[in-house]
Amino acid sequence: MAFYRKIAYYSLLFCSLCHSSTFAQDTTKINVDSVPQKDFVDVFSSIFKSKKHPTDTIKNVSTKKNQFAIVPVLGYTLQTGLVFDFSSNLVYRRGDKDSTNLSTWVGGISYTEKDQLLFYLQSTAWSKNNKWNFTTDCRFYKYPQNTYGLGGNTKPSDAILVKYNFFRLYETAFKKVKENIYLGVGYMLDMHWKITQDRTILQPITDFERYGYKTESNSSGVCLNFLYDTRDNPVNAYKGFYSNILFRYNSTLFASDNEWTALIIDVRKYIQLDKKHTVLAFWSYDWFTPSGKAPYLDLPSTAWDPFNNLGRGYIQSRFRSPNLLYLESELRFNLTRNNLLGAAIFANAQSYSEWGTTKFEKVLPGIGAGLRLKFNKHSRTNLAVDYAFGLNGSGGIFVNLGEVF
Repeated sequence: MAFYRKIAYYSLLFCSLCHSSTFAQDTTKINVDSVPQKDFVDVFSSIFKSKKHPTDTIKNVSTKKNQFAIVPVLGYTLQTGLVFDFSSNLVYRRGDKDSTNLSTWVGGISYTEKDQLLFYLQSTAWSKNNKWNFTTDCRFYKYPQNTYGLGGNTKPSDAILVKYNFFRLYETAFKKVKENIYLGVGYMLDMHWKITQDRTILQPITDFERYGYKTESNSSGVCLNFLYDTRDNPVNAYKGFYSNILFRYNSTLFASDNEWTALIIDVRKYIQLDKKHTVLAFWSYDWFTPSGKAPYLDLPSTAWDPFNNLGRGYIQSRFRSPNLLYLESELRFNLTRNNLLGAAIFANAQSYSEWGTTKFEKVLPGIGAGLRLKFNKHSRTNLAVDYAFGLNGSGGIFVNLGEVF
């Protein structure tokens, strides 16, 4: 979930407050601004410490080899409501800070207002000089959630509560083959069981049943990745380009229920418009099922990208189909010269192929705006609080610690 990324940054913030120093979360040097920069740590220190926390112009900050934190967090997402999380975070580096990215491990347990229980462990481990990158995404959910059917013509009134247990294990190894270019191979497992629909006999047959309702499903297979990344900062890019192409092959050879494939093309472009860090950002996320029949709960769906950010303006799982086209653009700008406060306006559009055809019949727009609070000036980490709305009265507050893309 996007919530996991929130937890990672909350933990980083917690460490920075405890150790009186902040983490540099990327390996690039940040340009020095003429105006002293401020972030949440500066504000916190000025209120609760007698010794003033420095607000010097930004410089590249050295970090300790290892940092560990355990912290409780109260958060909010549209799909969970209020959520209480108890999280641990480990940050370390395997090489020199100028040539090796920080590695992170985030793990914890969450319980939500909607009676959802979540366990998770996510990590990104970089070897010396970034020659190798190993990623892990392991989750267990006890997850009641509404589903609305297939395609782009579903209505909010089509909502049916589906309850299920969910386990995910993704492991991928990336090898650096050239500057900014990585090739990866990995294993991907998604398991759902104890799947039930909360509907009466008098209610019409759902798209889930038409598609092929089962009380459990297993998707197991291998993946190939191509990664190209020239962003100046992975947390909050001012400029650069990012592209990740993933092909997944699920097979009965790996204990998958049936054979099917997935193709995901994630492309992002960042354009810096002025020296005040006004940025125009673009995100395209296209998710296809080229062959076979994926289980219903593994189909492309709103906010089921890796960080659960796709489709601000709509609740998670609002739309679902074998194929998804998605495009978003966001304008980011500062409100204060010291970069403490900023804002963003954005618009997105998602379109799903209709079940039984490959036609994309409807474009589903979302639009919104929000504020940004600088949490860590060295890593450029912002607290993003947005309000977005879509069609048919859909809308709500969306919170991220870190940019949405």
